[in-house]
Amino acid sequence: MIFSSLIFLFFFLPAVLFCYYIVPQNFIRVRNAVLLLFSLFFYFYGEPKLIGVLIFSILMNYLFGLSMRSTYRKPLLILCVIANLSLLGVFKYLNFFISSADSLFGLGIPVPDIVMPIGISFYTFQALSYVIDVYRREVPPQHDLFSLALYVSMFPQLIAGPIVRYHDVNVQLAVRKHSFAQFSEGISRFLFGLSKKVLLSNVFAQIADGVFKYAPNELSAAGAWMGAIGYTLQIYFDFSGYSDMAIGLGKMFGFEFLENFNYPYISKSVTEFWRRWHISLSTWFRDYVYIPLGGNRCSPARHIFNLLAVWTLTGFWHGANWTFMAWGLYFGVLLILEKKFLAGWITRLPSVLQHLYALFFIVIGWVFFRSDSMGLAVQYLGSMFTSTVPLNRFVIEYLLRFWPYLLFGVVLSAPVFPRLKSTRIWRVLEFPVLAVLFTLCLMRLLASSYNPFIYFRF
Repeated sequence: MIFSSLIFLFFFLPAVLFCYYIVPQNFIRVRNAVLLLFSLFFYFYGEPKLIGVLIFSILMNYLFGLSMRSTYRKPLLILCVIANLSLLGVFKYLNFFISSADSLFGLGIPVPDIVMPIGISFYTFQALSYVIDVYRREVPPQHDLFSLALYVSMFPQLIAGPIVRYHDVNVQLAVRKHSFAQFSEGISRFLFGLSKKVLLSNVFAQIADGVFKYAPNELSAAGAWMGAIGYTLQIYFDFSGYSDMAIGLGKMFGFEFLENFNYPYISKSVTEFWRRWHISLSTWFRDYVYIPLGGNRCSPARHIFNLLAVWTLTGFWHGANWTFMAWGLYFGVLLILEKKFLAGWITRLPSVLQHLYALFFIVIGWVFFRSDSMGLAVQYLGSMFTSTVPLNRFVIEYLLRFWPYLLFGVVLSAPVFPRLKSTRIWRVLEFPVLAVLFTLCLMRLLASSYNPFIYFRF
């Protein structure tokens, strides 16, 4: 079940809101129980066979959290990290490692038929953040199993993030305020996220999929760049749209989740881009991997190693493919170059050139992320820069068909709405704008060729 599906919008969400708010506000534990039951059903609907993995993760990390008060807390923390990463490794990466070993060494090991549970990357990292925060004595251990289960499995952020850190919501699990202003803000945020996904991202996906279906040697340079730019817009509006919907849903139930995207495409450097893109993941790796490795308070060589290690892991977290590792390593190298050599030179450039510099390398990076293999990624990049194929006919067709969406995508990648919402006129326009957006989303969902009842897998 995904947020942009009809079954979620017209059945699941109204049902959970009704059951939640029919409970008096002072019975917060009962409201939490309602949220937990609906969250488990939400997961079960999409992953009925593997919901046991989620429940096992909750129980395991609940016990590890309680054990952080013992004398052997450090060995137990190490065991906790190993156990969680092993769980993630078996379900997400074992098939990849075995098939890679077979390809490289001809071992002939049969590849097991292991299905990856939905959202395992997100709920594993959330559970780890809880245990590590308890180990660091930043928060007390959670003695209420159901509160911890709600934190890990809460449906707004369960399958596509953002990664919610335990120390950011532990108080809200027990005490939180609900207000009409917060609820209405949540609806507004959810509808903007839904519009990003349905009205923009799905359209840009048509451009990207239409281009990437061709062999790279069949693409002109213009066609290859159009596909890369289309995917650049698709992944931003898709991922930031889901984050907006998750944050909006959280507000509807009294939770305040931290921002996950801050208009990353207005960045003037790759370093700034990663302060604005998928903030919850970047800060997770910073606080739980980069700083424990020594961060930048070490020798230059060790600092470079720390950055490469973190960004290779960041790429690999996104998926079991060498292209994701290359994508992470690519950005790791760029960050090292900026921090060690290029920062002063970049800041002396005119602002427009700084933006173009950042966007150039960001778009190239997304080619690795989108490609099915390293060979195809390299060939595609070759088409972007060295293709001698004549201008593809579909380039003109796509421009004539999609130019309004491309224009809106570029404009809305900048902080237009925050500035509009700060004006007085927004008080008058808000309801009509939201009503129009929801109507357009509903029309698109009803008319779309894809099945709106499918669920999202990450």
